[in-house]
Amino acid sequence: MSSSSTSTSTYTITHTATQLADVILGSIVNILGHLGIDATRLFGSWAQDEAAIIAWISERSLKAVVLECHRPDGTVSPIIEFPVDYVASGAANATFTADRASLARYLAKLQTVPRNTTYKMFATFNGPRTEQPGWGPGTRAGTDGMRSRSFGTLAGAHHASASMRYLTNP
Repeated sequence: MSSSSTSTSTYTITHTATQLADVILGSIVNILGHLGIDATRLFGSWAQDEAAIIAWISERSLKAVVLECHRPDGTVSPIIEFPVDYVASGAANATFTADRASLARYLAKLQTVPRNTTYKMFATFNGPRTEQPGWGPGTRAGTDGMRSRSFGTLAGAHHASASMRYLTNP
């Protein structure tokens, strides 16, 4: 008599959403820390922000999470965008990836910001979305005339991936 075994694995959009939300928020914390911007407020709203991002990725409505750095002189720079792209079939690369070593090398290239620079976070959408606590309407800073650099894919999994784009004044 021979024996056999079977294993089944299910990877849902919720798994992907949870992992991407963690990578996006973790990257924002790393960026704020590198720039010397106080992230206390982000840590205080982490669970709420994470739940909102997970919900929006799960429903495929999130276009991007945006981090704006507001300098004491009124200028907004840098602006870091985290666009989310969705795979229609859910048949994307089966391995979740997050290139934290590349992010660390990229952070070393970021410009410095003056003391007392603050931040704002925004979410942009592909269309209708579910309202989430702690997130409301806001006005983003303009990006006309800013230089843009792409980090490329920050993380990817079944169903979706997140990339990073850095915008700065020339």
